[in-house]
Parts: sequence; C-alpha cells; structure tokens
Amino acid sequence: MKYRVTCIPGDGIGPEIMAATKEAVGATGVDIEWVDVEAGADVIEKYGTPLPQGTLDAVRETKVAIKGPLTTPVGSGFRSVNVALRKELDLYANLRPAISIPGVKSRYEDIDLVVVRENTEDLYAGIEHSVGKDAAESIKIITRYASERIARFAFEYARREGRRKVTAVHKANIMKYTDGLFLEVARGVAAEYGDIEFEDRIVDNMAMQLVQKPELYDVILCPNLYGDILSDLCAGLVGGLGMAPGANLGDELALFEPVHGSAPKYAGLNKVNPGALILSAVLMLRHLGEREAADQLFHAVRDVVGAGQDVTYDLGGTAGTREMGQAIARRIGELQS
Repeated sequence: MKYRVTCIPGDGIGPEIMAATKEAVGATGVDIEWVDVEAGADVIEKYGTPLPQGTLDAVRETKVAIKGPLTTPVGSGFRSVNVALRKELDLYANLRPAISIPGVKSRYEDIDLVVVRENTEDLYAGIEHSVGKDAAESIKIITRYASERIARFAFEYARREGRRKVTAVHKANIMKYTDGLFLEVARGVAAEYGDIEFEDRIVDNMAMQLVQKPELYDVILCPNLYGDILSDLCAGLVGGLGMAPGANLGDELALFEPVHGSAPKYAGLNKVNPGALILSAVLMLRHLGEREAADQLFHAVRDVVGAGQDVTYDLGGTAGTREMGQAIARRIGELQS
C-alpha cells in the first residue's frame, strides 16, 4: 500500500534530521510519497507568516504529517507554530512516550512511560493581557468537552496497547474549578474502563514520584501545561530530549514530531542526534498500521544506539547526523535479511 505523508522539515537542525529520518523510514520498504511543505521562522519573509495556509491544507489532505522542530521566539514575536498547528488541525491528544534505550546514558533502567497531554486549552489557549504597566494576566481554560475526550483517548490507548494503569495529574487542591473539573471528568471516564486501573496525583507530588519510583506509573493523563512539563521530566529519566518522540493526534489527522527544539546554532553542521525524529517516525508507522515496519525501525535504533559506534556526540560517538541515519537504515536491512 502507498501512503501520502506531509513532510514539514522545520528550521534549524530540522532539514538534516528529516533527511536522516526519511532514509531510515525508506529502508523499511514502506511505500511513502512525501509531500514536502514549509513552516517556521525561515519562511516568514516568503509567505508573510510562519504557518502558510498551503501547509495546513496539505496536512488536511494527506491526514498524516511528520515535522521537524520549529523555532519559537521567547518573550516576543509570533506565538508557537507548534501550538498553532495543534489548534488549527484540532490535534487534541499529545502522546509522548519515554522508553529506556540501551546505550543512552541515564540514571534509570527499564523506564516505559507514556504521557498523554491535552493539546488545545489550559494556559496554552493564549488568552493573556497586560493589567496596567506592572502586571499581566493569563486565563486558564478547562472544559468538560476537552477533558472528556483526552481522558477517553488515554483509556482507549491504554486498552489498545495493553497498558495496566492511567494516572490523572492535577492541582485540584488549589485550582478547584479548573483542575477540579479535569479530575471530575477523568474519574467519570475511568468508571467506564473497569479493566484499566485508575488513580490520580497532585502535580508537584507526581514530579517527585516520577523521580523516586517511576516504575509505579504507566500512562500519565495531564492537562496541557502539566503534560508539557512532566513529559520533559520523563524524557530526562531516559537520557534527555535527544531520544524523545512525540505524536499529536485528532479524530482524523495525525502529526508526528520530536519533543526537542530547533537548535539553530547546530544547523548545517551534521552534528545532532536524529533519534527523536526517527522514533517519532516509529509512532507514525504504527499509526499507519505498519506495525512490523515500525518494530524494525525501533529495534534498528536500539541496536545502533546500543552498539555505540555510529552515533552522534551526545550518545558518546563521533558520527554525524547523516551517518547515524545511514547506520540505522543498514541495520534495518540486516534485520530484514
């Protein structure tokens, strides 16, 4: 079967890691027609916006997209293109797995966690303004509709993937209306899934628990902001953002991307680790129903990183971005033969 997939290379290191990812995915033999489009800081002069309408249209047409990192200015300038993509395309579920990979330096072993993050509201709704000269206000939005569909997504994912437990994260002891609503809805949805264990944790306690005893947790259900923070914490448990994949999923559309940023100072140097984007492609292949190819790609990444030779500097090697991608592609061929 042939698939059409929208490809947004991104900016900074994006084009380099995307090229390595395409080579690795191509080695699986899955027939993909890449529909290349643009977004990000580098295209503002060309289109007058970091998110051209044609890019949105391409994702809506193909229904599946993979994206490199995009630069977001800090403190001024345009708001995050990543956030805009999720809202425009109603990609309400952000899936961020954290899995230990041999060869990646970490204080932990055998981590296997998945953060399910609500993607469309909370403080990321962007409703904020100045209050006079010396204060600013941001409005936190939590709705029953968005909370219910992300909770249901988490339980359906847990059931489909054979997961044992869902933990809802909140601060309902303080934010009794917003986080209180999120927790109320999560509990109501949990009652419909008697085969999946359910519990809840206050967010600050959850951060401590994940550091002290991560083995107690499995699928972690979060509102937007807590999910963003805790998914980075979970990435730290498995060695950092260099191997942290992500998926943004809606009812019809899907967008896959690494969790890390665009690292513009390394752009064009053939230096950075493409692992997070390649692992995001693993999630993409599973979404497409190509589970055998996804497993081959995942095991090839594990094998190459575990061997520690054809890997980038952050993984203890001397290989470049391109060479690491080539090594993963070769390993797929060996696994297939």
